[in-house]
Amino acid sequence: MATVKVYDQNKRESGVIELAADVFEVEVRPEILHLVVRAQAAAKRAGTHQTKTRALVSGGGAKPWKQKGTGRARSGSNRSPLWRGGAVVFGPAPRDYSFKVNSKVRALALKMALSSRLAGENLMIVKNIDLPEVKTRHFAKVAGALGLQKALIVTRGDAGDLVRSARNIPGLTLTTPDRLSVTEILNHRQLVLMESAVESVHARFAGKGA
Repeated sequence: MATVKVYDQNKRESGVIELAADVFEVEVRPEILHLVVRAQAAAKRAGTHQTKTRALVSGGGAKPWKQKGTGRARSGSNRSPLWRGGAVVFGPAPRDYSFKVNSKVRALALKMALSSRLAGENLMIVKNIDLPEVKTRHFAKVAGALGLQKALIVTRGDAGDLVRSARNIPGLTLTTPDRLSVTEILNHRQLVLMESAVESVHARFAGKGA
C-alpha cells in the first residue's frame, strides 16, 4: 500500500493515509485508457445529424417537362439530387455512436488513471476544506494555498457549499467518488482527494478485479 501525506487547507501536513495498492498502484497501459476515453466521448455524441433523401423531400411529384422534344436533358423530378433544393445522396442519418466496453475494463482504466496521478506526484490528499461562507473568493484563497490550477477535486456527496463556491473558478472541477471518470481525471493535471472521500473511492472498486 502507498503511504501518502495528508494536508490541511493551508497545505500544512496533518498526517498520512494509506492508499490501496490495487487501486492506486496499477500498471498504466495507454491502450486501455485510450479505449475507455473513446467510449466515453462516443457515448456523449448526440448522433442526431440527418439529411433528407428523395423519400423525405417534399414536392417533386410532377415531371418538370416532357421527356422528349424540349432540347433539355431528361428529368423526372425537381427534387432530384442533381437539382438545387433536391435530396441528398448517402447523407448522414441518425445513429448511436456508443460502443460497449466491459465493466472490468472500465474499472481497470479508472484505476490506471488514479495510479498515473499518484505516480506523477500529482495526487494530493486534503483533510478538509472549511469555508466561513459560500463565496468564490474564500475557495480561491484555499486553492491558491494548495497550489491548485487545473485540478479535479473529489469530495463527499454532500459538499454542496464547496461546489457552489468553486464553480466560477476556471480550471477547477468538483466531483464525487461515484461520478469519477477516466476522461475527467486525464483532463486535469492535478487530482485532489478529500480524506473523507478516499474510503468511498476504495469501496467503489471492492471486489472488482482487472
